Formats: sequence, structure tokens, C-alpha cells
Amino acid sequence: MKVTSLLFLAVLGLSSCQWGTPAKQVPAAIFTDTLTYTYQAIHERAADCGSKPDSTCTVVNIKYPLFKGQGVLNDTIKHKLLNIFMLGEKPDTGLNSLATNFLKSYADAKKDDPRSAMFYTLESYVKVIRQDSALLALEYGGYSYQGGAHGGSFTGFINWDTKTNKNVTLDDILVDGYKPQLTKIAEKIFRKNEKLTDTSSLKNDYFFTDNKFALNENYSITPAGIRFVYNQYEIKPYAAGQTELIIPYSQLKTLMRPKSVASQYIYKNAGI
Repeated sequence: MKVTSLLFLAVLGLSSCQWGTPAKQVPAAIFTDTLTYTYQAIHERAADCGSKPDSTCTVVNIKYPLFKGQGVLNDTIKHKLLNIFMLGEKPDTGLNSLATNFLKSYADAKKDDPRSAMFYTLESYVKVIRQDSALLALEYGGYSYQGGAHGGSFTGFINWDTKTNKNVTLDDILVDGYKPQLTKIAEKIFRKNEKLTDTSSLKNDYFFTDNKFALNENYSITPAGIRFVYNQYEIKPYAAGQTELIIPYSQLKTLMRPKSVASQYIYKNAGI
């Protein structure tokens, strides 16, 4: 299966000149899918599910892409899935064993309290957001419930360089010493999103260390900018859910490495 992002094509199609260079035609190769994949699925139900629908019994659902001839990438995807919702101190060695052990943990809980009508849930996934000639963008995450007041959800990202066959970090796309300026830009966006003034304290409503705004390392490199996502409990109470902010490339021009995998997205007239 090959996927071409129409949104990505539309955004870049509005461009008439590239950042830092004279106007020129966008290379057609940018829009070329580079990796082939098929989605794999694991679906397991607890022994006591009977004829119950998945929504009312203990079920494990795991869905992820398997890329042809991409062992390192496939191992990275597997590693992410195994570490989202670990059942013990160490992750399982395989996705099937993760499903088996999750159902076993439910069965053990039922033995301790057979009258309980509670059921467990494990939903995890990896999906392709976008791929082009330089960058493959994946989102991974899911939801898990194993008793208690509520379950937990998570959203994370893989930014994969298809040429070097490795994950792309901010150090790869931003200039040396970028962190203070990037944090300053991000905090201004964060405060605007949260309807805070420049001097409002972060002490009472947020969980930032020493009450100082900080970016995390959970981000997706998108055609519009760098998208950061804070998961539940990370900077706010559970009820507040996730928090995200996008730093547009128009505010990152002085911080971008001109020849990185993200530089293809820097277009002055792209409206981003």
C-alpha cells in the first residue's frame, strides 16, 4: 500500500518560492511515495467474552504498518508499541506475547474478584500520517484500562528519515544552540493558546518543573510546522486531556538547517 498526502500536496502547491532561495518549481520528487507497507492487526478476546461485543468485554486490538524490506523501521515501530503500556517493569518481547499477558492479567484479576463486572481494554496503534521522498511521519498511541478510576491514553510520533534510515531529531533539523530561542517562541504560542498573559504564573494549573514552561520531546515534523503534544498528566490534570501546540515554520526561519529533511517545507508564500 502506498499513501500520498493530498493535504501535503495542496499546501506545498500554493508555494511560489523557497525559503532563502529564488522562486522555483517545487521538485516533483517531494511527492513521491518511497516505502511500501501493509497494515497488520492483532485482535484477541478474553475467554469469558462469549457473544459479548468488543465494547463490553476484555479485548486487545493492535494495528500497525509493516514496511517491506525495512527491518530497522519495523523494529522501531515494534519497540514503540511494546513500551506504550508495559504490564511490568520490562516490556514484552513481542506483540503477541503482549496481548497474551494482558489477557492473563485480566484473568488473574477475575480470580481475585470473580463477582466484578469490570473488563479491561488495550487499544494500540501505529499509523502512517504522511510520507514523501525525504520523511516518513508516523503516529503511535492508544488507550489502556486495567482497573481503577480511569484508563490512560497516549499519543507519540516517529519522524523517519527514509534515506539515512533513522529517526529525525530536532538536532537534525535545527541549528546548534536552538533550544533557548525555540522555547521562547513555543512559550509565547502556548500562553496565547491557554489565554495567559506574558506574566501569568504557571504554578497552580500546570505541572512544569519549577513552574517554568518547557517543551517535551514528543513532536511531529509536519508541512505546517513542528507539532508538540503533551499527554495526559504530563503538564495538566487527567481531566484536561492532551495539550498540543504547533510552531509554524514562519517563526523558525532563523533556526532551521537549510538542507535538513524539513527544509523542503519552508516556503515564504505557502501561507504557513
